[in-house]
Amino acid sequence: LRIPFVSEKHAKIAKQTLEVDRELQPQSVKRILEVDGRYLVTTYKTLTVRLARLTANSFLENVDLVVRTLGEFGEEAERRP
Repeated sequence: LRIPFVSEKHAKIAKQTLEVDRELQPQSVKRILEVDGRYLVTTYKTLTVRLARLTANSFLENVDLVVRTLGEFGEEAERRP
């Protein structure tokens, strides 16, 4: 998955936020998170297609929360000394 952000800084914040949560089934799901410019890139390897779908859905829900949080507080937080 390749997810665009407003800036590279926001993509890095999202990566740092999302990588804290480990996979619930580490023996069945492998995740790599990277930042490529203003994009957050995640690669998954799973044992089944069903597990890939469930994992992607959960991840995208978390990304949605991060994006909304950055929208509310991102610029304001950057202005603080």
